[in-house]
Amino acid sequence: MEIMEYTREELVDPTGILNGIRYEFHLYLQMDPEDELYDEKGTGLRVIFMVDGEQERIASYHFFERSTGDVLDFELDDEEHAEIEQFCKMHLAD
Repeated sequence: MEIMEYTREELVDPTGILNGIRYEFHLYLQMDPEDELYDEKGTGLRVIFMVDGEQERIASYHFFERSTGDVLDFELDDEEHAEIEQFCKMHLAD
């Protein structure tokens, strides 16, 4: 899994109920053709990343088909989760 491009947007909580700041990342991935997630038209990962004081973490995520936006029922393994979390931390200020 390789991140080919991404977008990042700060999410606004109009209610003020949620603590911290939330960011939405759309990561566009290149998958190995042997991977279950491989799709010729592309695979994406939508990540909601939370920053609350010193705490920075993935709040939620889901894979999606890039061509349709349909959600794919897969999970990140521990190594991938750590890699994506680090990527988001590094790109908060972009």
